[in-house]
Amino acid sequence: MRAHDPFADPERLIRRVYAYVAYRVGEGADAEDVTAEAIERALRYKDSYDEAKGEATAWVIGIARRVLLSHSMKAPTAELDEAVARQEDVEESALRRVSVRAAVAELGERERELVALRYGADLSAREIAILLEMKTNAVEVALHRAVAKLRVEVVGGAGPKARPVVQAVPD
Repeated sequence: MRAHDPFADPERLIRRVYAYVAYRVGEGADAEDVTAEAIERALRYKDSYDEAKGEATAWVIGIARRVLLSHSMKAPTAELDEAVARQEDVEESALRRVSVRAAVAELGERERELVALRYGADLSAREIAILLEMKTNAVEVALHRAVAKLRVEVVGGAGPKARPVVQAVPD
């Protein structure tokens, strides 16, 4: 039986891979280069994709993770609260983005990776668990804790009226 073509929807796949990479290295040329290399590798090895092991997007993002590791790219994180910034005035949104970046930079490497996979690549906890060889529950707990840390740093508390800090990247 032939595996599902991981490139059935290439535009959406590329957007999700780029979003993940941009969370890790920032938007721009570096993110474009890593995304292009990951897509090129995925195309080269697409016959090795095994649908039974997970979603095509998670497979390609796994390739992007390896490309990032091979380049040892550790640049500023991307904007996490783009949706909130649209509702605020320019000065306030600029201060908020700086606060979010600073808060994300304070997270540990594992937490930054989880946040990038969840909110940059828009992977589910299950997909992240498969990719990182973790249990889904462990991913959910770690993400919850990471977002709680961000909320405390950016909003100043985790009360019920606190707005969510992390937003998914729109398609």
